[in-house]
Amino acid sequence: MDKAAERLARREANQAEREARRAANQAERAERKSGRGVEADGATAPVVAKPARAFNILIIAQAGRLEREAVLFAASLRRNAPDWQGRLIVAEPLEAEAWEGVETQISDAARTLLGAYGAEIRPFTARHFGKDYPYGNKIEALAVLPESEPFIFFDSDTLVTGPLDRLPIDFARPSASMRRTGTWPAPPLYGPGYGDIWRSLYDRFGLDFASSLDRSQPVEHWERYLYFNAGWFFGADPKEFGRRFLTYALEVNADPGDELACQSLDPWLDQVVLPLVVHGLGGGRPTADLSGLDGDVTCHYRNLSLLYARESDAAMSLAEELIQSPRLADLFAEDEEVSRLVARNEGRQVIRPMFAGEWKISEQAIRHRLKREGLWFR
Repeated sequence: MDKAAERLARREANQAEREARRAANQAERAERKSGRGVEADGATAPVVAKPARAFNILIIAQAGRLEREAVLFAASLRRNAPDWQGRLIVAEPLEAEAWEGVETQISDAARTLLGAYGAEIRPFTARHFGKDYPYGNKIEALAVLPESEPFIFFDSDTLVTGPLDRLPIDFARPSASMRRTGTWPAPPLYGPGYGDIWRSLYDRFGLDFASSLDRSQPVEHWERYLYFNAGWFFGADPKEFGRRFLTYALEVNADPGDELACQSLDPWLDQVVLPLVVHGLGGGRPTADLSGLDGDVTCHYRNLSLLYARESDAAMSLAEELIQSPRLADLFAEDEEVSRLVARNEGRQVIRPMFAGEWKISEQAIRHRLKREGLWFR
């Protein structure tokens, strides 16, 4: 089968799958909206509202910074979402294949703390990305999740700051974080532009490009095109989500195509492919009632320097309180970033005033200033 015929077959298969999923979702929403059931004698009776469906959370941890971030995530989850009933699964890459030669095993101290917070540590073997592209962990780690159970993935450098379990998440409609800027693509002066670059990816995998557009945004403005931060994303079935994520990522990485010839895929590969996965599974931009995932329910702080520079007072205070708690203090005792920003109070006394009132400053500008002042620790 030639490539054109293969793309057509993919498009037709994807269209049929989307229509079936849409019909099932509409039927489920109609049943919930009706609020009534039918008893055996044909009389209508009120339907008792179902509790929010339990879901699993996936984060990644390995030796060093990531294990400390994972413990902080787990502590914040238990503090601020005490009624959440799902499973916290921590994926640990093995020192094998794509991570061969790199120490990845979680320390005993971090392992004990994660267990105390109810986390399940599950090892996995990264076969495709690993040390050459660490962001690929989130793609390959989806394989450790239970099949057909709804999930949310979070980057480990995230704090749970509110009742995560109360969000009305429709897992049948996958979505991801909109806390992003126009970092990819970077269209060359003489083309191709945003539209041609993104269309080439949708066409490649038989996806409907037109329905992914935000037509409230101008043509060739980056926000018109579906683009996410991969700091969180969710879906109904991690097996299918992970299969597509891996397939698309490997194909694009191996053969970007003419339209992507001038584009960098490192570190952007996960964010290039994620919109295709979400859209292909019938999802899209998150609805307004999920704004807390980029607001007052979770905070993707990235690192402590950026947390002090731009995040809320509540997130800052939460991080400080947990890091300095008797339970976690020893784990962070040798961390230079924590020692200076938290213990010596340089975060509040130096970084916080440095960016006071500059809420619209770009992350790149923040990074440059912090590096210049010797307050960047990566």
